[in-house]
Amino acid sequence: MSDRRPLPTWYFAMVVVRHGDRFALVREKKHGQLWYFPAGRVEPGETLTEAAVRETKEEAGIDVALTGLLRVEHSPQPGGSVRCRVFFVAEPKGDARLKSEPDEHSLEARWVTIEELDALPLRGEEVLDCFRAVRDGAPVAPLSMLTDEGAPW
Repeated sequence: MSDRRPLPTWYFAMVVVRHGDRFALVREKKHGQLWYFPAGRVEPGETLTEAAVRETKEEAGIDVALTGLLRVEHSPQPGGSVRCRVFFVAEPKGDARLKSEPDEHSLEARWVTIEELDALPLRGEEVLDCFRAVRDGAPVAPLSMLTDEGAPW
């Protein structure tokens, strides 16, 4: 008989915001104050898309329109928990001026080209890999791929 206990699962929304040939990056307050995507944990009662929009507003200071799904990563962790990261593609809505004053969410945000990434201390190589994939036309699934359980077909 298999163990049927609930698995602790952590969901994260990762947002690749593109504005022409530039991408939004945020300098995080934690994680060594490195540069990364607007991203964060989905809060209780929040949908993945709501978390993506909220995290981008909090960390980068802009409103975005989500335009598609780039990738879903499901990673079992030691001890039986699961981490799930959902990568969204987005574009700025309205004014594309990013935050410039530090607050409790991030230290700053910038629009950068892929070439400018070399000059920034990144949290991981996945930033460059992801931006290149988007620039080079990686498949982007429609947002309709995410639905509530039991939604009509």
